Amino acid sequence: MRVETKLFLYLFVFFVPVVLMYGFWSKWEEPIGVTALILTALLFALTGFYLWMTGKKLPLRPEDNAAGEIEDAEGNYGYFVASSWTPLWLAGSGAIMFAGLAIGWWLFIIGAVFAIVAVCLWVFESFSGEYSI
Repeated sequence: MRVETKLFLYLFVFFVPVVLMYGFWSKWEEPIGVTALILTALLFALTGFYLWMTGKKLPLRPEDNAAGEIEDAEGNYGYFVASSWTPLWLAGSGAIMFAGLAIGWWLFIIGAVFAIVAVCLWVFESFSGEYSI
């Protein structure tokens, strides 16, 4: 977890001067932006601290070893479908649904029907044998 810890702590270190620059640029008259940037910096500090404390309790992962080899990572990373057109149909139905919010509910309902079909196809596209559709 060293990489993640460093990432979040570096972002905290980045946002501290950003808060100061923004404050001086706005002459400290705009409190919302300064507050949002302070909260952003504190969020990165909190996450980095959590990852640091958790990383101390866990053993090193293969990703944390600079001299590690690819073979060090064991186990299955999951099953991924080689190629699929279903996410394209799902994105298209989502676009129809969002257009339906501006045009009319009738178009939203048509897009929702296409989205339901696309989600079902996406969920079941890698099943084969007895459980295939």
